[in-house]
Amino acid sequence: MSNQQGAKITVYWLDKSRAQRVIFLLEELNLEYDVKVYKRGKDMLAPEELKEIHPLGKAPVVGIQAAGAEKPVILAESAVIVEYLYEHFGKAMIPKRYPDGKDGIVGAENEEYLRYRYLMHYAEGSLMSIMVSALIIMNIRKAPVPFFIRPITTMIANKVDSSFVDPNLKTHMTFLEDYLSSSPNNGEFFCGTSLTGADIMMLFPLEAAIIRAGVSETNYPKLYRYVRNLQGREAYKRAAERVSELSGEKYVPISDAKL
Repeated sequence: MSNQQGAKITVYWLDKSRAQRVIFLLEELNLEYDVKVYKRGKDMLAPEELKEIHPLGKAPVVGIQAAGAEKPVILAESAVIVEYLYEHFGKAMIPKRYPDGKDGIVGAENEEYLRYRYLMHYAEGSLMSIMVSALIIMNIRKAPVPFFIRPITTMIANKVDSSFVDPNLKTHMTFLEDYLSSSPNNGEFFCGTSLTGADIMMLFPLEAAIIRAGVSETNYPKLYRYVRNLQGREAYKRAAERVSELSGEKYVPISDAKL
């Protein structure tokens, strides 16, 4: 049962993008929604048509047409979309902020809430910035360049990896392995004993970390198990099936993609 409130939700979905986390959330919330599929060009950029929805032409973008409203609310940026959706349709995904009787007292916030607030910003701030750098360097290594130039591109990629990317990846993955270890319920979720918006936000960069940051059963077992457990949720599977059907291509998470 959902709390749809008569709203019409449209997700402007781009392949190989963070837009999938929005579909995952909508399935978790048991909401009805439409999907408009956009595909990247050979340059791997989003099509210009997305700028008709939002000036930046990025994904995800979500339109929410409230019952009786003249025009939809257009939302961009993953964290904004995630927070808006569960604030209106699934408040159970927000940890309780204060203990009873301590509302508004500075420093009295529950640990679960502080974790949630931190990770909502950390996922696209500190973590995703280094993951994007790592994936760019990976693509530089695999770029089709003349054989006499390849030693130069390889040397640049090696230098950036050794001096910046790899040390930062190790720092972040070690931090997150420890952070997850200290969460309730033996690290099933990051903030508490149930799924929150922070878990929705963290999944995409951690899927990328499996192929680029050495996240495995051996190196970072809790992180690896965390990703695979979320991918095994029925809502995640339904989200994958939905976009596979609409896009005409089987959805493959970045953790399992051949890059």
